[in-house]
Amino acid sequence: MAVSLADRAAKLRLTEIFASLQGESTRVGLPTVFVRLTGCPLRCTWCDTAYAFQGGEASTVQTVIDEVARHGLQHVCVTGGEPLAQKSCLPLLSALCDDGYSVSLETSGALDIAGVDPRVSRIMDLKAPGSGEVDKNRFENIACLRPSDEVKIVLADEADYQWACARIAEYDLARRCTVLLSPVAGDLAPSTLADWIVRDRLPVRFQLQLHKVLWNDARGR
Repeated sequence: MAVSLADRAAKLRLTEIFASLQGESTRVGLPTVFVRLTGCPLRCTWCDTAYAFQGGEASTVQTVIDEVARHGLQHVCVTGGEPLAQKSCLPLLSALCDDGYSVSLETSGALDIAGVDPRVSRIMDLKAPGSGEVDKNRFENIACLRPSDEVKIVLADEADYQWACARIAEYDLARRCTVLLSPVAGDLAPSTLADWIVRDRLPVRFQLQLHKVLWNDARGR
């Protein structure tokens, strides 16, 4: 069912909208419009978008849709902060799908993902101990995952890697969806993580954050 006019008028707190290349997930390299919502209940030690924790501007779902259309791209990524912390994120995602976009959602894994429109590809974190937020993982979300979703685990050290290996085995994650492992920039050498994955024949995809390689994590890129 199409999103109602009332839902399109729902309020959001918006940090920024910009066009760039997708830097993560299996969509890496695709020209994408990013919709960054404001606010997050987590405080990961390696977070690189702390500027989205507060502030932002009041908007509506329809205003966001209109701004996305102005960029003329097919792929849209809704991110944060933690976008699901705003209840109007759900109608925003559905409205984007209704309007024909290929939509992905980047979420921390701390909040319930069950209500997300099934047309959306959910890129869900699992927080390793090095994040400082391992206790916030909502493992009930794993049962909701579909093949079109992805699980991302960011790793700061070998202890994080061993934790990730244990969770991948415990929940049979690689049979549910694509699993992505990433090193924390400046903490874990990419080549070291790559060697561990190959050594252990781990059924995951190694990834680097492309936007950091290209633009040194500049805001709005």
